[in-house]
Amino acid sequence: MPAVRGEAPAEGFAGRYLPIAEHGLIGDLRTVALVGTDGTIDWYCSPRFDAPSVFGSILDARRGGAFELTADVPSTTRQFYFPDTNVLITRFLAPDGVGEVQDFMPIPDDPREANRHRLIRRVVCVRGSLPFRARVAPRFGYGTEPHTLRLEPGGPEGPGGYGQAVFEAPSMGMNLVATVPLEADGADVRARFKLREGETAVFALDRIDASVAPRGCPITEADEQFTATVAYWRRWLANSRYRGRWREMVHRSALTLKLLTYAPTGGIVAAPTSSLPERIGGGRNWDYRYVWIRDAAFGVYALLRLGFTEEAEAFMGFLSEHVTLCDEGPSGPLQIMYRIDGSREIPEQELDHLEGYQGSAPVRVGNAAAGQLQLDIYGALIDSIYLYDKWGQPISSDRWDELCVLVDWVCDHWDQPDEGVWETRGGRHDFVYSRLMCWVAIERAMRMAAHRGLPADIPRWRRARDQIYRQIMRRGWSPRLRAFAQYLDGDILDASVLMMPLAKFVSPTDPKWLSTLEALGRVLVSDSLVYRYDSQASPDGLTGTEGTFSICSFWYVEALARAGHVDEARLAFEKMLTYANHVGLYAEEIGHTGEQLGNFPQAFTHLALISAAFNLDQALG
Repeated sequence: MPAVRGEAPAEGFAGRYLPIAEHGLIGDLRTVALVGTDGTIDWYCSPRFDAPSVFGSILDARRGGAFELTADVPSTTRQFYFPDTNVLITRFLAPDGVGEVQDFMPIPDDPREANRHRLIRRVVCVRGSLPFRARVAPRFGYGTEPHTLRLEPGGPEGPGGYGQAVFEAPSMGMNLVATVPLEADGADVRARFKLREGETAVFALDRIDASVAPRGCPITEADEQFTATVAYWRRWLANSRYRGRWREMVHRSALTLKLLTYAPTGGIVAAPTSSLPERIGGGRNWDYRYVWIRDAAFGVYALLRLGFTEEAEAFMGFLSEHVTLCDEGPSGPLQIMYRIDGSREIPEQELDHLEGYQGSAPVRVGNAAAGQLQLDIYGALIDSIYLYDKWGQPISSDRWDELCVLVDWVCDHWDQPDEGVWETRGGRHDFVYSRLMCWVAIERAMRMAAHRGLPADIPRWRRARDQIYRQIMRRGWSPRLRAFAQYLDGDILDASVLMMPLAKFVSPTDPKWLSTLEALGRVLVSDSLVYRYDSQASPDGLTGTEGTFSICSFWYVEALARAGHVDEARLAFEKMLTYANHVGLYAEEIGHTGEQLGNFPQAFTHLALISAAFNLDQALG
């Protein structure tokens, strides 16, 4: 068949959006795909997390592109993970039969095959008979690149024959093979087929280029790759040492953090999506597909808690091999975020041709916050290095020299305003959280030096550490609030101070801290859910409101547990678990009616869940 040029018509797309929470996640440690409970892949970037989307209908239901695969009759759907894996199963229950789509991305040992980024969708009829339909409609380059389609005939394989389609765009090509006949629909592909009990059909989508040739995927090979992928995830999860309560949720969070790891460099992205809104119709829509030093460092802490030292070692490798310290940078030797290959340039732009999730424009790619000063990143990073040195492997002499450079810089620059942990765009302030984490940076480095007998300018470090402590205690405390405030000499509450006892800056039973905890519970907590701050009382340079911030909710649980309020902490934790989606995933925020908001799933939320579960379990005995 000759190539078919042009963009496929919008007809056939439902033009509707699933709730953000109605998705599961699959991936190959290089990129991921979001699979809706209706069987549609509506977010997929290739060949890596921060590449332009191939399927992006979650950001524009008509123009974004999607891979639909669903029962062709009215049905009830259920979605779950194959136990202890990142293999996702979507089931369709209809009067005449039950079928399921098994979605996964193999994780090959051969680096050449890793560049294929194979996405396998295996359809199985488990009872009766069931008709299915598929539509594969890529929209390359965030929907800006036209593509051509070439259908090629194939031999008999499975029910109804064999089909192959090659999609070619200026930036990349993709090859689709299926064990059912395919037909062209403009530059897209459709299929309709019926399976009887015990029958299977397979769709496999590969990225192709000069180094990756098209390859078939017969049913037997799909079965082998399914088995190998299940085995990979179960082998990985077997390294967990966690045996406490809530093991299933903790392990799901660990599996999610692993999916957000970019294997070639060891970087951990903050989330695999871009521009999912913090409020429907609002403008707080950001691209999170990058390595935030803070988020990744906290992620390393959470994985180390569970016994996953290889991930911590890989992240240390990311820092030493891919991150260049720069004295002239806007945030000192470190930038607050990097691309997954360690590069610094992350220009922010708006994609005006996409309407945004449920009309929530603008759609942004890149992130201008990369140029901000956020002093807290030094504490998060050095704390994770301290824990790796303690629980993993002692750090090298070269890495210690790099760490000393960071600590010396913090000693010289801690006493200045910055944009803070929440990346506000309303100007710099003397945020208490930033001071707190500067204290952590110096204090953890001093511990390492003392424990290992490493060379360090301890008198200078001690002076700076103690100055920070006294400043927070004197100017970070608000007599009017009877609580530690958002910034020095201020009277506004901020949930980030929940980290004070968690970072061991203050005793969890110190009277000042208990008074702060009570004030936070009274003002920022709503039935276990915690707001970051009051954006009306503390303008952040952005329009609109937002939901509660889930990492803060888990910090609150941990702070309660450490303060001895164990029953209250357990109730708050159990309530938070009810806000997870059907497969245990969390976005960044939770809205007024319990809906998930923001990029999804969010590493920050899952790492905080792990830490809260770990410490609450210990408190319960």
